[in-house]
Amino acid sequence: MSTAEHDETATPTFPMARTCPFAPPAEYARMRASAPIVRATLPNGAPVWAVTRHAEARQILSHPGISSNTGRPERPRGPDDDRPDDGFFVDMDPPEHGRYRRMLLSELGARPVAAMRPRIQRIVDTAIDEMLATGSPADLVESFARPVPARVICELLGVPAGDHRFFESRLRMLSVMDIDARAPQASRDLRDHLRELIGRAAREPQDGLIGRLAARYLPTGELTVDALINVGFLLLLAGYESPANTIALGAVTLLAHPEQLAALRADPGLLPGATDELLRFHSVQDWVSFDRAAADDLEIGGVRIRAGDRLTVLAASANRDERAFEDPDEFDIRRSAHHHLAFGHGVHQCVGHNLARAELEIAYGTLLARIPTLRLATPLDELPFAYDAGLFGLHALPVAW
Repeated sequence: MSTAEHDETATPTFPMARTCPFAPPAEYARMRASAPIVRATLPNGAPVWAVTRHAEARQILSHPGISSNTGRPERPRGPDDDRPDDGFFVDMDPPEHGRYRRMLLSELGARPVAAMRPRIQRIVDTAIDEMLATGSPADLVESFARPVPARVICELLGVPAGDHRFFESRLRMLSVMDIDARAPQASRDLRDHLRELIGRAAREPQDGLIGRLAARYLPTGELTVDALINVGFLLLLAGYESPANTIALGAVTLLAHPEQLAALRADPGLLPGATDELLRFHSVQDWVSFDRAAADDLEIGGVRIRAGDRLTVLAASANRDERAFEDPDEFDIRRSAHHHLAFGHGVHQCVGHNLARAELEIAYGTLLARIPTLRLATPLDELPFAYDAGLFGLHALPVAW
């Protein structure tokens, strides 16, 4: 229990909907002002410690006494929850988690991602070519923000180009923002296709992450087919919706801040910093993505946490913490925001953060350079933001040029 008195009638309950496209739920600021860790309630009624401040969030995310193996039934792995857990490394603790992470860092480290940038550039250029050919106006979500990350993650995994649109269609059915009755079948379709990719790799060398991991680790027994399918499925989920939402939200934010947009067009060297600032500013993965459980009794931020207690890090709150960021509610592309927690922190920091940053930088930079007259085709206050979704984003973004 907390060392401070707690009014049970004031316990905040998730989900807390956003009401502004440029701010987290208003309750977060009140929670953050009251304490670094506060008692809250999950949608199923279960109690949880909500971590509201940046320093304590970093402590929780890197603490050896905090486990990622929560056994949560709602873990984001798709609707068909009857498959083996092998390879679902986000729910694993060291040393098992580290074994999978080391395998993936050979594919997703800074050097291999840098080598992939020309392919990402081609994907972005193709999406813009298609959008320009269709003509103004267009839905930037449908024409650009969703296709780009879908094709990039397919390229990474080694999905044949002819199957990219199939994968993209199934990933859309699994969107956290849009409930789709076809989601269970979409999940099975993707897993079946991943199994086919692994089978091809067993017969002959295949380009792409799935083929290389299959060739390297299946013969040694370090990976099973089921584990590799789950690794691929995780990367598909993580590599699609969050980048798609961030691309769309970033475009809106830049268009709503014309002076900073002009500065970015004048100096593309600002792109890396602007990308980190957009990741901090929106934090599309919030409480649903940083779920933890205490493995031991411990005290953090003046709160005694018991073994077995559930915790969730509010990334959108920590990234607006006045103690970590000056004027945190202001959008500033010149801010040094690299210590944001949009990708988490510690051993479970998103293994694909290098790829995500490269993808976002290329998407923003190319969009601004190739369509210099881009503008909103619908007033900002009429845009269909997913205020109450588990991942914040836009259902559509009408633009013109």
